[in-house]
Amino acid sequence: MQYETKKRSILKAISWRTWATITTAILVFLFTGEFALAITVGLLEVFAKMGLYFVHERLWHNVQFGKKEIPSFVVWFTGLPASGKKALANRVYQELANQRLKVERLDSLDVRPLFPEVGFSFDEVNRHVKRAGHLCSMLEKNGVIVVASFVSPYRQSREFARSVSKNFVEVYMKSTPEACEQRDTRGHYVKARRGEYKDFPGVDVAYEEPISPELTLEIDQVSEEEAAQQVLAYLKRYVINGKKVVPAPKESAK
Repeated sequence: MQYETKKRSILKAISWRTWATITTAILVFLFTGEFALAITVGLLEVFAKMGLYFVHERLWHNVQFGKKEIPSFVVWFTGLPASGKKALANRVYQELANQRLKVERLDSLDVRPLFPEVGFSFDEVNRHVKRAGHLCSMLEKNGVIVVASFVSPYRQSREFARSVSKNFVEVYMKSTPEACEQRDTRGHYVKARRGEYKDFPGVDVAYEEPISPELTLEIDQVSEEEAAQQVLAYLKRYVINGKKVVPAPKESAK
């Protein structure tokens, strides 16, 4: 996803030759005691070897040996509302960004305002998640790693998101509605029980658990840091290091 530009090669050549020339000039002066000779040799060397170093860098730039291609992929966090998807996805995103990878972050709270007419019925949620899945796949096809977090409670739309992506990693944040309600700082579960929200997963509609996700995190039993390390370890082993992601069996819709 990254490559060595000519400007970077030039800057590297200048910085390296500056230090190397200073070393050469000091050595010449120590052996000869001639300050003028040391400066002359240093100046001649800096221009000659800077040019050679630049040519050397550009030649190696075209050599494929030793280069590692990091494929783009989609990491899809799914689970009940308030299961910790957003916080964990943010942590994983930041770790990938720190590695200077080309990565984007998509969350339901960011995408849903783009489609304000979308409600929360079975059909509307499926359409919304399919839109999000298609968006993820377009980014992936353009070489972008996508870290997505959506409740995505229905298998039908999750399977669509998987089908349109080349490398799809489904991370199931497994938790109970009771535990999620305890984590719910915005009071959504309480409002759903009062009838203020309709079709709320975990209250009045069932969340359809993934059948064969790439990762299942028992989120009530591990810390956020431990969960993040599990996800990153999986990505490093099966995706970033070039091993092909083995597609999970298709989920059958209820």
